[in-house]
Amino acid sequence: MARRYGWARRVAGATALTAAVGLPGLPVAAASAGAAASVGAGAGVVALADWGRSGGYGGWGQHADPGATGTVGAGTTTVDSDPATAAESAGVVLVDTVLGYEDAAGAGTGIVLTSTGEILTNYHVVEGATAIRVTVASTGDTYTAEVVGHSAGADVALLQLDGASGLTTAAVDDDTLAAGDAVTAVGNAGGTGTLTAADGTVTALEASITTAAEGSVAGERLTGLIETDADVVAGDSGGPLVDAEGEVVGIDTAASSGTAIDGYAIPIEDALAVVDQITSGESGAGVQVGASAFLGVQVTDTATADPGAAWGTATVAGDGALVAGVVDGSPAATAGLAAADTITAVGGDAVDSAAGLSTALEGRAVGDRVEVTWTDASGSTRTATVTLAASPTA
Repeated sequence: MARRYGWARRVAGATALTAAVGLPGLPVAAASAGAAASVGAGAGVVALADWGRSGGYGGWGQHADPGATGTVGAGTTTVDSDPATAAESAGVVLVDTVLGYEDAAGAGTGIVLTSTGEILTNYHVVEGATAIRVTVASTGDTYTAEVVGHSAGADVALLQLDGASGLTTAAVDDDTLAAGDAVTAVGNAGGTGTLTAADGTVTALEASITTAAEGSVAGERLTGLIETDADVVAGDSGGPLVDAEGEVVGIDTAASSGTAIDGYAIPIEDALAVVDQITSGESGAGVQVGASAFLGVQVTDTATADPGAAWGTATVAGDGALVAGVVDGSPAATAGLAAADTITAVGGDAVDSAAGLSTALEGRAVGDRVEVTWTDASGSTRTATVTLAASPTA
């Protein structure tokens, strides 16, 4: 089983470097020229701060030992952090995932919103998970969890712990954040199963970064972020960025690589707006409540790449989405799709890449009937209408 330790999004734009910082991570691209969160050629890439994809464990896997050197990425970056205090650990959870269809596992962080177990995290921390286990940092109590809803575009997910009660919740800030304010990033750095705290200051507000498409994960632009100089690293994704009063001001989401680390966090008020829509039960405007629609194909960027991309998306760039496998009993299997086929259109929308297939399926609901067009291994074009099922993954 592969263990996801920072499947990172790389920076798109003038310089495309790669770094890792998050669970089923979004590859992150450098901010566009002139943006508040611009990342220069020497700054490295902006990457999601989850701990993702690596290999060889069965079940939940083991926590990796990131080493005692305090460095990130080939020893080029020194990380300045300390073990989290009891106060910093209050209302914070460790998130471990199994990605059964990818033979992978991952780790990240989450924030306790309610005493009955509503947990806020990044969507990329749980994306593709077939099982989620959450451990309360302050008590060591462990729960299984389900995804109540998510927004891929906002990179926000709401989890519900099974059977939880009496949990300590995180304190949410209601003040105005400003550049220069002291902050601390708390998270499951390195996926070790223990919390660390990295101090820093706010260097910019309303920062923007652009993620580069990787495999089945479509590139996207994240805006309105808090930029800090706190050393956010792999495993921190979904964890709280707290102010000097210990109140949550944001969700650690991405970071740059290089000799100095810039961290990026989603403002807590933006994340809670997504949570409010999820708890209202209303899907729409980029928010999915409940299970996503499921086609049931495993796809890959190339015929030789790791086929663990995702179930329902992906591709050979420019030619369509190359099918590496099909889930038994899925809509794709019923339609006759098979490994080595290339999906070229869904619902009348052309598919030319992994990102294109993701986009074509985005926003569709369980039970929707869509026409799928593909080229089979012999070169013949085929079309079938499928009824999308409920996804067995987050």
